[in-house]
Amino acid sequence: MSAISLLVAAPFLMGQSEPVLVPEVSQSRIEVRQGFTGANLLLYGAVIDPRGPANTRDYDIAVVLKGPAEPIRLREKERMAGIWMNAGANDFRSAPSFFAVASSKPIPEIVDPRTAAIYELGTEFIQLSPTGQIEPEEQARYASGLVEMRERLGLYKQNPQGVRISEGVLYQARITLPSNVTTGQYTAETFAIANGRVVASATADIEVVKVGLEGSVVYASQQWALFYGLGAIALSLGMGWIAGQAFSKL
Repeated sequence: MSAISLLVAAPFLMGQSEPVLVPEVSQSRIEVRQGFTGANLLLYGAVIDPRGPANTRDYDIAVVLKGPAEPIRLREKERMAGIWMNAGANDFRSAPSFFAVASSKPIPEIVDPRTAAIYELGTEFIQLSPTGQIEPEEQARYASGLVEMRERLGLYKQNPQGVRISEGVLYQARITLPSNVTTGQYTAETFAIANGRVVASATADIEVVKVGLEGSVVYASQQWALFYGLGAIALSLGMGWIAGQAFSKL
């Protein structure tokens, strides 16, 4: 956080009684091109106490980065007669495509479970929206399975030592986006915590977009869905015909 930013913000904070978070992000737009291998995000900022430096408390910081929410169906498999078969399924209306939490200390050391659940400070506190009637135990099993699956893919993660605080008020956190992230609008929520209570929060937006040839294909599929579909069918038929002609001559 630059000194200029703090000086500009200071006059607007004089009337405040609670601390205020001033967040920044190293990249507000991430471009996914061919050969994209991921991105490293730096989220940083300061906690400003309008009452002055003498009243500054010891703060802990937690950062939650969430990707676009999407519906998902989870299937549970069981081994029957030596064959893995679908034994059940559950739908969630809203599951974040990416979810990462970084904090200055392990979450259980800075807030109680209720507060952690309210602010989704951990993969076990992700607020999913199941469809239909489902028993709480079964819902928890499916939710745990979703988290484990996406943790293996690098899409869900948490780092209890991922935030560094300096001078009591400046913080920085690094979160890595893998190459298989979903494009769309991402939200970085930062929380300042003191004495087990969230005393300030702020949000920053990050856009992940496809550019180049891949971006053009995605744009065409969204803007001209009918023609894109017809073109894809024509291309498939054409490639099949060419392959058939080539093999007929062998």
